[in-house]
Amino acid sequence: MATDHWPVPPGSGWPEDPATADTPVARSAAEVRALAAGARSLAEVAARESVCRACDRLVRWREDVAATKRRSFQSQTYWGRPVPGWGAEHAPILILGLAPAAHGGNRTGRIFTGDRSGDFLFASLWRCGLASQPTSVAAGDGQRLVSARMAAAVHCAPPDNKPEPAERDACAPWLAAEIGLLRDDLRVVVCLGHYAWQVLWPQLAAIGYQRPRPRPAFGHGAQVAVRPSGGTGRQLTVLGCYHPSQQNTFTGRVTGPMLDAVFFRAREIADAT
Repeated sequence: MATDHWPVPPGSGWPEDPATADTPVARSAAEVRALAAGARSLAEVAARESVCRACDRLVRWREDVAATKRRSFQSQTYWGRPVPGWGAEHAPILILGLAPAAHGGNRTGRIFTGDRSGDFLFASLWRCGLASQPTSVAAGDGQRLVSARMAAAVHCAPPDNKPEPAERDACAPWLAAEIGLLRDDLRVVVCLGHYAWQVLWPQLAAIGYQRPRPRPAFGHGAQVAVRPSGGTGRQLTVLGCYHPSQQNTFTGRVTGPMLDAVFFRAREIADAT
């Protein structure tokens, strides 16, 4: 590791760091909107996401966690920055989660990596041919998403895994920019949990898709076809999937075969279109 500081300075050598010392930093919701709208590639969006400082509460929390650490990770350097979207540049499948975990993505620099939820999720993605390895330990471990990209509704680890509405709204332009840049390739969005399902609909409307009325109910295996406004262009399919949180996996509310069924369905739709 090129740095022992936190948060990790952009461009200092962290594996897969998308930013450099020259990447512009958003320090308000208005600056997020401007920088997201001005990004011309997924790499540029990811770089700008990864240095954002727009939400004071989330910045303090993620950096406090990176400084104090969990006892089992005391010897490790934490990323301590927003965790950007990552994966295939031309992805027909987008996997959307809530936010990074305090000692998962906030530590490793990659969403759904380094915690029990990620262990469960990547094992399924690998079985379904959407990931190159069955585990995801840290950025730079060789893991690769296949025909898929992963994003979060909120890019900073929130206290108690509960972003405030203003924080969700401030972060939303990053997601809209990612979906907009993926639009020509995108065929399926898999929403991991009810929060991601709620966040997605206004972002699809923001880039020109019809907003279903009433809003479709979330459920595991729920499937909704979303058409472009104006009736021209390819439709997008949104799939609901229970979040692979420890609470859900330990109680059996979501199992490996249940996740596999959703991701195999996502592949089936993407391949057919």
